Amino acid sequence: MADTRIGVLGLGYVGLPLALAFSRLHTTIGFDVDESRVAGLKSGSDVTGEVDAAQLQASELTLTANPADLAVCSVYIVTVPTPIDADRRPDLHPLGAASGTIGELLKPGDIVIYE
Repeated sequence: MADTRIGVLGLGYVGLPLALAFSRLHTTIGFDVDESRVAGLKSGSDVTGEVDAAQLQASELTLTANPADLAVCSVYIVTVPTPIDADRRPDLHPLGAASGTIGELLKPGDIVIYE
């Protein structure tokens, strides 16, 4: 498991701390479709307030908005939002989009986890 590469899709209040934690032990790629979010994190700014600039700069976490960068991963953890509407029905479009992204990259033996 030492060479396990983990991809965390969705760098919000769940995904970012999770990606940082995994990056302490494994090569980890944090992916978000929001390029400005990724740029902000690369510069040390987390608008969610979950982590500070020092934590980001001290980590080995790779940050990207390019889904092709996830191709080296063998474990994918999906942490995208599932907002609900006024009738408490979840919007599953982000989940479907993340699943489509992973589906194009999956290799035999890969693992997908939905958080």
